[in-house]
Amino acid sequence: MDDQLRLDASFVDYALVAAYFAVVLLIGVAARRRVSDSLDFFLSGRSLPAWVTGLAFISANLGAVEIVGMSANGAQYGMATMHYFWIGAVPAMLFLGVVMMPFYYGSKVRSVPEFMRRRFGTGAHLVNAISFAVAQVLIAGINLYLLATIVNALLGWPLWVSLIAAAAVVLSYITLGGLSAAIYNEVLQFFVIVAALLPLTLIGLHRVGGVGGLVDKVTESGGEEQLSSWPATALSGFESPVWSAVGIVFGLGFVLSFGYWTTNFVEVQRAMATNSISAARSTPIIGAFPKMFIPFIVVIPGLIATVLVPEVIEAKANADADFDYNNAILLLIRDVLPTGLLGVALAGLLAAFMAGMAANISAFNTVFSYDLWQQYVKKDRPDGYYLKVGRWATVGATVAAIGTALIASGYTNLMDYLQTLFGFFNAPLFATFILGMFWKRMTPTAGWAGLVSGTSAAIAVFVLVEIGVLDLPGQGGAFVAAGAAFVVDIVVSVVVSRVTAPKPVAELAGLVYSETPREVRTDPEAHRLPWYRSPVPLAGIALAMVIVLNVIFR
Repeated sequence: MDDQLRLDASFVDYALVAAYFAVVLLIGVAARRRVSDSLDFFLSGRSLPAWVTGLAFISANLGAVEIVGMSANGAQYGMATMHYFWIGAVPAMLFLGVVMMPFYYGSKVRSVPEFMRRRFGTGAHLVNAISFAVAQVLIAGINLYLLATIVNALLGWPLWVSLIAAAAVVLSYITLGGLSAAIYNEVLQFFVIVAALLPLTLIGLHRVGGVGGLVDKVTESGGEEQLSSWPATALSGFESPVWSAVGIVFGLGFVLSFGYWTTNFVEVQRAMATNSISAARSTPIIGAFPKMFIPFIVVIPGLIATVLVPEVIEAKANADADFDYNNAILLLIRDVLPTGLLGVALAGLLAAFMAGMAANISAFNTVFSYDLWQQYVKKDRPDGYYLKVGRWATVGATVAAIGTALIASGYTNLMDYLQTLFGFFNAPLFATFILGMFWKRMTPTAGWAGLVSGTSAAIAVFVLVEIGVLDLPGQGGAFVAAGAAFVVDIVVSVVVSRVTAPKPVAELAGLVYSETPREVRTDPEAHRLPWYRSPVPLAGIALAMVIVLNVIFR
């Protein structure tokens, strides 16, 4: 970490950070009392209310990538970053709640890969489980790396020492309390994050003369295009405004977004921990409301940094391609927050990074224990055995994340890295999922063949971009890789399905839309709930709100 990011924290700031760490560990100790079997450890005994899992759903995503990656995008690309929220998140979250959660929750599967096994058999299941486990360790490394940068900035410790110290805290409370500890900490972390980032945004706006002053200063600095969300050519990497819009709507808004939100077990796991199907459906829909307003306290600080932080101003003026935009929010915190608020902001960042890492680790230990170890290594062991495996998997994933954190440290904009990973793992999975859920003719062989070919297509695009064959700057390479993965997966799945045998129709109930009775794929409790607790009306309100935001800030 550069010396420029050494934060001048006072005793009050250190005390606030220490108090936060203490509370996090106490929650882990308290949650341990509720862990009596593997279902308690991995899925909180399916006992949590929707408001808890809804906040945890959004907090699990509000990790390093959301805070540092989106503020970096805000500094580098401006208002176009809003697409990641209003096009690239909320619609898919609503689709998950309204359409897909009845299948997940109603089938009583313990993970998304287990759903794949029931639909397509062990071939697709094994590919999905391994790729998901690898992805979680890589993404946990991003959160851990940024956790370590905060420890480094506060205490000046070497990066490797900071990595180990940060990992130890997350490991402690996940190993103690499992998913319950992660979820209750995520609820706390949501409020801590907002308490940290809202003052940063308001003070930053005050320093630049309010919203009007920010607009004027960005325009004067030659960054007028950063004030518009469309056509976002710098973000997408396409020079053509038309292709830029297509890349964002199809690559980000459909393939990457739906691939992440509807099939990513990190998020789905929170909904699966609820106490009813209505609560499971409501979880992502409740999360959609804060999600659509998060960019105002994440993206805007990055934009403020472009006119307030000397290092960012200089990098933009000189078009410095090597500048690390991941530092934008830390530099802004350094420059604008007084004693006390600095401690709150640092606690908020620590909360965000721990929430993200804990979500990755808790999803990893579930898939490793249930979908890999129990399914392929040691079957039919007592429940307590798999609980122990889950705890050891937590330790192993945390140690591996220390290694993958060093990979993350090599990227100047972590969103580039993350979108690449999503193109590899989420885009082909979504293609297989959506085709298999709505086309009963799709075969088990097509399930694994589509996944492998789609992932290979994404990797091929990545390699072509890296060696310069394809010229796609910004995050355009990730969008194209995701689109290629989706299309190749669909084509291969259809072709293979035509020449291989499908599963008997009788085995598809609860797994394919047309073969599932209406009372199973709908929510039998919904009609008894008031409208403000019913998933479909809530989803309609959220969709209308996000459309209005897209129109206002176009």
